[in-house]
Amino acid sequence: MRLARFRFLYLLYLLYLLNLIYFLSACHKPPQSKITIGSKFFTEQVILAELLAQHIEARTGIPVERKTNLGGTLLVHKALLAGQLDLYVEYTGTALTAVLSESPQADSAAVYNRVKQLYSDRFHLEVTEPLGFENTFTMVIRGDDAKNLHLQKISDIAPIAPKWRAGVGYEFLERPDGFRGWSDRYNLHFTESPKVMDLGLIYRALVDHQVDIVAGNSTDGLIDSLGLVALEDDRHYFPPYDAVPIVRQSTLARFPQLRAALADLAGKLSAADIRRLNYAVDAQHRDVAVVVREFRSSRGF
Repeated sequence: MRLARFRFLYLLYLLYLLNLIYFLSACHKPPQSKITIGSKFFTEQVILAELLAQHIEARTGIPVERKTNLGGTLLVHKALLAGQLDLYVEYTGTALTAVLSESPQADSAAVYNRVKQLYSDRFHLEVTEPLGFENTFTMVIRGDDAKNLHLQKISDIAPIAPKWRAGVGYEFLERPDGFRGWSDRYNLHFTESPKVMDLGLIYRALVDHQVDIVAGNSTDGLIDSLGLVALEDDRHYFPPYDAVPIVRQSTLARFPQLRAALADLAGKLSAADIRRLNYAVDAQHRDVAVVVREFRSSRGF
């Protein structure tokens, strides 16, 4: 009887030791040894995520996990706040209006500084140096319409808007710097509510005459290749949209070398560069990682 009781107590003791070891190992779990870079769900964002990932891996040796095509602005922002991502590229005007819910401003430096300060204060996120290009919304029409109807500026379409159909992405329809404010600024009244569609299909819908004007991006490579025309924002509705990496401050604390790696890319990308990269992926259907690797090699970074 005593032997059985001793064995039982011994097993309890071993179980206690195992639980203690597990608890202590969990408490002293080493910090994550990789960073995770995310992107929204359009080509340029995937390219930028891959560019940052390749550069960081080459410059620092830190392993990088890619999580691309996650969704819209607010979803990716929430993933960053939740620690599911360490880093992604945002646009200053989008951060100001869609995330911070502030009114659009026209001054690029003022928008950048405002976003940088508020992201640090509210979210403990670091807005690093701009990459060098702006990707603004642009209103795009068919080249034949631009030529035949003598359209160059957004204000030119006001007389014919009642006969036209607009196509937009869901985010542009809902955001404060989007469709409603834009159509009010230019006094545009279309024949029906805008058609909401995936950004990857928006130019094809325009070419196929499903719509007559779409809200695209100024750096899209398909605009020129499809013979489309971007109208001038002559009433300066859209705020600056400078591309900036945004990183968790806790990630910078874990990987101090990351700050210098991101600074390497400051001012290194032009709008023409991004249009060529977007064209290679969207029009030529080339692999993103290969396109980015070739671009980095040609630039020496």
